[in-house]
Amino acid sequence: MTIKLHCFGESGNSYKAALSLQLAGLDWEPVFVDFFKGETRSPEYRQGLNVLGEAPVMVDGDYKLSQSGAIQDYVAEKSGRLGGKTSNERREILRWVLWDNHKLSSVAGMTRFLMNFLSEDKQPKEVIAFMQGRLKAAYDTLNSALEGRDWLVGDTITNADISCCGYLYYPEPFGFDRNDYPNIDAWLDRIAAEPGWKHPYDLMPGSPADRA
Repeated sequence: MTIKLHCFGESGNSYKAALSLQLAGLDWEPVFVDFFKGETRSPEYRQGLNVLGEAPVMVDGDYKLSQSGAIQDYVAEKSGRLGGKTSNERREILRWVLWDNHKLSSVAGMTRFLMNFLSEDKQPKEVIAFMQGRLKAAYDTLNSALEGRDWLVGDTITNADISCCGYLYYPEPFGFDRNDYPNIDAWLDRIAAEPGWKHPYDLMPGSPADRA
């Protein structure tokens, strides 16, 4: 049975789930969520798909699951890929997924939204500057962790890598320049070289160009 992922291309969290499904080789298909027209905030979405009012949501038969990190864990269990080779590696992957959700993706997602999806007169400049400072600290942490390593955990790509890269392929400016972080830059190239990899706007429906 084909797994359905309710998602949209502009969402880095959707991308983490979609890319895990893609690189794990599972049979899946995206279902477009019209976030910018309020679909996730509708009663129908909350009652039928996700009471939290968020994307992504994965539906596999009768099983429904939200939150990208939880979906990634499900993908690893179902496919036997991306989840580490030992219990210690699995915990280390979880450590990076939790770090990413708190320190990197949450800040990057909000900063990117404020800078690119709000009109100029509504952008809170001081907030953006503060968040970019926090992002720089996260980029420095990630770049240091990749010193002398191909992958964050173990000797192959895992959900730790997929979680932490979730927002870093997007073209919209939010204060990240790959050229400033050579270890991250090389790591992103390695991920993109994995069989089946696609850019978020190619992997999922929905992009700023569609709304232009």
